[in-house]
Order: sequence, then C-alpha cells, then structure tokens
Amino acid sequence: MEKGVPGGAEARAARVEASVAARLAPSPEFLERVARVREALPERVRRAAAERKSPLVRVLVAGSAARGTFLSDRLDIDLFMLFPPELPRERLREEGLALGRAVLTDTSTRYAEHPYLRGSFEGFQVDAVPGFAVEDPSHPISPVDRTPFHQEYLARRETEQQVGEVRLAKQFLRALGVYGSEARTEGFSGYLLELLVLEFGSFRGLLKAARSWRVPVRLAPPGKEPPRLPEEIALVLADPVDPNRNVATALSRRNLGLTILAAGAYLDAPSETWFTVPTPPRLSRDEGLARLRERESHVVVAHLPRPALVDDTLLPQVRKAERSIVEELTRGRYVVLGSSSAATAEEVVVLIELAYAERPAVRFQDGPPAGIDRVGSFLEKWTAPDAPVLQGPFVRDDGSLAVERRFEPRGVEAFLAGRLPQLSLGRNLSSADPSAFRVVALDRSSESPALAEALSGLLDKRLPWLRRGASGAAR
Repeated sequence: MEKGVPGGAEARAARVEASVAARLAPSPEFLERVARVREALPERVRRAAAERKSPLVRVLVAGSAARGTFLSDRLDIDLFMLFPPELPRERLREEGLALGRAVLTDTSTRYAEHPYLRGSFEGFQVDAVPGFAVEDPSHPISPVDRTPFHQEYLARRETEQQVGEVRLAKQFLRALGVYGSEARTEGFSGYLLELLVLEFGSFRGLLKAARSWRVPVRLAPPGKEPPRLPEEIALVLADPVDPNRNVATALSRRNLGLTILAAGAYLDAPSETWFTVPTPPRLSRDEGLARLRERESHVVVAHLPRPALVDDTLLPQVRKAERSIVEELTRGRYVVLGSSSAATAEEVVVLIELAYAERPAVRFQDGPPAGIDRVGSFLEKWTAPDAPVLQGPFVRDDGSLAVERRFEPRGVEAFLAGRLPQLSLGRNLSSADPSAFRVVALDRSSESPALAEALSGLLDKRLPWLRRGASGAAR
C-alpha cells in the first residue's frame, strides 16, 4: 500500500483511472487522421514558402497534437512557422499570415504578442503561429521561440504509458475548471502538466505529491529558481529548456489551492465523477437577491463598457478594476465582504458585496496635537458656522484634536458613481467614456450572462465537488 492512500481507495483509484483512460484514449482511426495532418500541414507550408520565396527556416506541428497527449474534444493543432532571428517583426507578421492563409481555410486573425492565424485544415482547427528559429531557448526573441525545444524535450522522455497519464491529469483539472493558462482560467498549461507528470511518474503520483503541498510551492532545487519571481507566485518550476523561466507563471494561488484540496479528496474517495466536466454554475439576479436576503448584505454592480480587446489583454485589467473599486470603497469606510467580476463579448461587470448599503454618517477627522501652530487653523476651520460638524472639536485620549464630521454621500451607489471615473481601472477601461459607466444596486441591474457569471463567483463559492450529485452533475 502506498503512503497516504488507504488500500481500498488505492484499488478503486486504479479501476477508475483505467476506465477513464480507456474512455479518453483516441480511436486508432482518429490518431491516424492526426498523424496524416501532422505530416501534410508542414509539407503544404514548405511548398507555399517555396512559391513565394519566403525566408522560412523550419515548420513543425508541436504541442499535444504532436505528442498524443490531447483530449479528443479539445484538440487544436498548433503549427509553428519559424523564420531567421534577424527578420524584422513586421516581415515576420507578413510572412506568417501569408503562409497561414495559403494552407488554411476559414481563417481569422488572432493576437498574442504578434498576430497569428486561426483556420481549418482537413476538419481540424489550426493555430498557425510565426516565430523565430533561435539556437538558444534561454534567449528567445518571442515567447513561442522555445516551443520546438519543449517539443523535443518531452518527446524524448514521455512513454506511451505517461501519455495516457497526462490525459487523465488534463481531464481531472478540466473538471475542476483549472486546466488552461489563459487569463480567463489562470490554471495549469498543458506543458506544465506534462512536466509534472514526468516529475512524479503518473497522474496518481502527482496527486499524492500535491495533497501535501503548501502554497507557494517550490519544486525547483534551492538556488536553482528562476530570478525575479513575483511575490504572488503560486508554484515555481523552472523550464528545463530555459532555467530563467518559471513554467507556472499563469497559475493563480486560488487554483493551486483548489487543486491541492481536490487531490486529497479524490485519493480518499476516487470515482469517475471527478473526471466529469460540470455545467458552470450561473446565478440569476433573483437567485442572487434571495441569497442576499439570507445574508442581510448588499451588492452594488458597476457596469463598464467592453473595450475591443482579446480576453488575455482585457481580463487582467478587469481584475485591476475590481481591486481598485474594493480599495476605494474601503477607504470610503464601507465594509466590503467580497467582490467578483466578469467580462463577456457585450460588457464588463464588477460586483461588490457590502455589509451595509450605506455607511455611517459619522466620520472622524483627525487634527494636530495640542500645542502646535496648526491648532489655530484647525479650530478656525471646524468651528465655522457652516462646518459639517456633528460633534467637536474635542481632545482625544492621546492629546490630539479631532472632530466628528458628517460623511456625504452615504449610499454606496452614489459614492461609487462619483469616484469611478477617477479610479485607475486598467489602461483601456480607464480611458473609456465615463458617461458609459453605470452603477446600480443588484435589484436595479439587468439580467445578463456577465452578471450571472459574476454573481456565481461572488455568492456560490462552494468547492466544485461538493456541488456534484451522484451522477456527477453540478447542483
């Protein structure tokens, strides 16, 4: 029996994982289709490059499609087109998009550090990404330049058995909602997950290690950590092809903490429901109001216009806006209980839960210590006939002067509406037209997908597996 897992649970886990692994394994026919595309795509790109005399150095299919670690219903093929390091970025953009359009159909331009193309090829969705053919992955010119080295590192080490273990790990984290390194998810990237399965040998080996982790987790040997790590980092694992880079930068502390708890809970009570992706919880406005009546609290909703940005650029700004609003309300003497935010194609919303819809009318105004020159001006100001004084001036126990003054406005909606245009909300949100901001109480807000998502994040924080019924569906 292995440490930390009861014998019965160990046997159940083995049966569960064998069943799920068989279900996740692609059919031989599907694997053959993927293999044909892996060969045909680069060849088509090379022919297109020759026809336009493009300075293409190398083209390859990388990522999960190349290694077989994909989940069949989430397979996107990553095609990398690498050019000379000295090629100007504008020419890189031009050549990458031209070659992508030459081989893909139904294309659309997407944006990361530089533009790339998304399109179709023989029934598969393909991301055609240009980059530079660097010789040293520790000195990339663009973030994708390390990709060929990642591909080679994993392809040399992963066994056929570990490929199946990676699929199990991906599906487990997907069911938790923490698989994916994009800004919306802040979870585990596929590359990070494959490195962790290699490190701990298997899916269950990873969970056995993870159940005893404490955030932040440092898997790099002492003295070998990447430099300049942010304080809020959740997990440290140096990229084996570039030791100066932390592979887990995108992972949030919240999602790592959730994974640690889930690892222990699964090992104690393994079942196939852990691999079932639930429908994301969404609270309606009326459901949210019913919960607020139980909590005897108040929610204010800030509606912000959606800038024309991709999610990976927008969502960090939305989270900054959420923090700025919380900080301003706290400075304004409101009692903040929690916050949440969401962004859809139509709008951005920030929700703040407060203990009270109004703050007390009384605010202490501190004055100077008795006996210094500024006492006179303080007394003159706060004894004037029109001074908004409720009580005072008086001397505090520490010998300094103070008054109790009236605080206006008292309602949180009026207060926040007046402050919102002046707050630092993120570059693109702050530059939006202030007249487009709208601040209302939850009962005055309109139903929308963004509101339902943010309400769930604010008022439905139960651990995901505790929501599941016997069938694995979310409750």
